[in-house]
Amino acid sequence: MEESVERLIEAALKEDIGSGDLTSRYFVPEDRMATGFIVAREAGVLSGGEVALEVLHKVDPAIQASLLVADGDRISEGAYLMKVEGPARSILTAERTVLNFMQRMSGVATATRQYVDAVRGTSAEILDTRKTIPGWRLLDKQAVRDGGGTNHRMGLYDRVMVKDNHLMTGSDPAELQAAILRLKEEHPEVEVELEADRLEQVETFLRLEGVDYILLDNMSPADLLKAVALRGELAAPMFEASGGVTLATVASIAESGVDFISVGALTHSVEALDLALDFIKRE
Repeated sequence: MEESVERLIEAALKEDIGSGDLTSRYFVPEDRMATGFIVAREAGVLSGGEVALEVLHKVDPAIQASLLVADGDRISEGAYLMKVEGPARSILTAERTVLNFMQRMSGVATATRQYVDAVRGTSAEILDTRKTIPGWRLLDKQAVRDGGGTNHRMGLYDRVMVKDNHLMTGSDPAELQAAILRLKEEHPEVEVELEADRLEQVETFLRLEGVDYILLDNMSPADLLKAVALRGELAAPMFEASGGVTLATVASIAESGVDFISVGALTHSVEALDLALDFIKRE
């Protein structure tokens, strides 16, 4: 597991447990063993199962846990997702942190799958954005993949994305071209994406060398069609549509012929999936 995810798990446990789980210490016998299941209270797509296993192991290696459903699988209401056995105190101490990770990630994966399903039959792929919870980016983007989506850049370091704020200095096409060529010479592996919110910009950007993607920002389906027509038979740059994308609009956007559709809502305002831990009652 990535070191940054390990640190995130450790921080989450420290935040919740602090100096100790007083409830379990005083109200659950030390030698009490228990068996329980993580259960889906609603249908969706599972994500975060592997992270949950790591949480349980860090709380107490004596806990035995196994996934009954794989990350990325569709799950129905009432489905048993994970079996957990071991010291009752330890399981109860880990419960909330386990559910926090699984519910958040499954919510992202479920939302992503809805968008992926909505554009099925078109050539468009659903992308995430950098609108993630600080510190959670690897997990948010893993959840998007579990939902069938595709990851955009991880950060500012692995793709150049020249947006309107970068162009506020008034760079003309010649200056923009010079900057792209300089970047490509020094970092040939880095892809370049330019943001356009007008068709005139698309025409300009199509004439530049070294552009891998053009972001079509907040364009209507009619203008998206026109932009795709401007590209004609060119294999590159590829087109990404972005801005105000919803489940109600994503299909019409995809039908314009764009290659990618980025959806910030996948991670910035997702609803957690309802999951719970149910113990098998002792006789």
